Amino acid sequence: MTVATNTQTSLHNNLNHTIFSWSKQGGLNPIQVERAKGVYLYDKYDKPYIDFSSQLMNVNIGHGDQRVTEAVRQQMEKFSFVSPSMATDARGEVGKKLAEITPDGLDKTFFTLGGAEAIENAIKLARLYTGRHKIMCQYRAYHGATLTAMTAGGDPRKLAVDSQQAPNIVHVQNPYAYRCPWYSSSVEECGDRAAANLEMVLRYEGPQNFAAIVMEGESGSSGCIKYPPFYLKKVREICDKYGILLIIDEVMSGFGRTGKWFGVDHHGISPDIMCVAKGLTSGYLPLGGIIVQKEIAESFNDRYLPLGLTYSAHAVSCAAATAVLDIYETDNLIERTVQMEQYVNKKVAELSDKHPSIGDWRNTGLLGCIELVKNRATKEPMAPWNAKPSEMGVMSKVAGKIRELGMFTFVKWNFIFVAPPLIVTEEEVDKGMDILSQAIAIADEACV
Repeated sequence: MTVATNTQTSLHNNLNHTIFSWSKQGGLNPIQVERAKGVYLYDKYDKPYIDFSSQLMNVNIGHGDQRVTEAVRQQMEKFSFVSPSMATDARGEVGKKLAEITPDGLDKTFFTLGGAEAIENAIKLARLYTGRHKIMCQYRAYHGATLTAMTAGGDPRKLAVDSQQAPNIVHVQNPYAYRCPWYSSSVEECGDRAAANLEMVLRYEGPQNFAAIVMEGESGSSGCIKYPPFYLKKVREICDKYGILLIIDEVMSGFGRTGKWFGVDHHGISPDIMCVAKGLTSGYLPLGGIIVQKEIAESFNDRYLPLGLTYSAHAVSCAAATAVLDIYETDNLIERTVQMEQYVNKKVAELSDKHPSIGDWRNTGLLGCIELVKNRATKEPMAPWNAKPSEMGVMSKVAGKIRELGMFTFVKWNFIFVAPPLIVTEEEVDKGMDILSQAIAIADEACV
């Protein structure tokens, strides 16, 4: 069978017998991946695509690291699956390691298969522990696509199933300084007003009814909206004032992505529950978890804990996680991320000098977003928030050019994400920035 024939057969099978996420099912033209190595994907015609968003901001250690393959092989030679009621070396090792690297007091992990399951179980646990029912979240946030997780997020993709949202979830505005909802004159003022608004909404809704506040460790797919330096501390203080648990979603921002083990580490606080996934295994196998303060776990020592999943603490996924966590340390990837952050910031600054359509750049470590605008003075977005495909305008051409030139990255509305694997080199950043420059030049033509 020729390469062309094999490729067409594979594409036919994909399009006719599988369902693709977040898209209409007709007219799709997915990249047909044959192999991946380092920061590159290769399609069936061997065309390389530089991966500038680590797929879904999860392949932190890069593609094809055979140390993970070997760890998985060794575990599968022993056994692949046992009931989650059983103890395994792999489960114990990764649990101990997570207790060592997470903020103070986070001691025990309940393992899930991904981030949405982690959010679901964190909210369930918070309600069980507090005896309260309401949950507060932010509008510009994404926490997953299962029912409660989707409701907790503010991503408008949930609006198509609005009637099915989970009850008792309240949203507040983010401290989005570039487009501050309170028309603040500084980042600090925006943060102050956001915290005051959050507490005011709590008081309107009855703080005694709230089990938890859920926030991302660092904003991700909503546009990498950076917290003012003190904001999460204020949220922590508000939680403590009213006896509310703080759940921090580190699914995207965890495991070195922001230049620290976790995004929340930039803010000097400890959450009551932390949700993790993605970078835990670098996407090599599905695994997530909720890591809880010791007193929360101990409160169930003498009472039934109604949490359970068939594949909780799957031994093969846990073995992959242990190998990945070792790679972060042995390859000094977190320190390397800090160095590469400075280089990426420098290169985007150069792009900003060249391209008038770049309105803002927000980045922590290697979790960054370029926001494109039609006019820097008015900040009119190049495509509106929650733009339909027909409303994407020039951004569709920008996204098409990025793919044509051999890059995969996350393009959403007027956002272009820059979140390559933590192993990325300066030369690879240069290549990626050159591609982005050529694509953004198309947006420049729409500036007014």
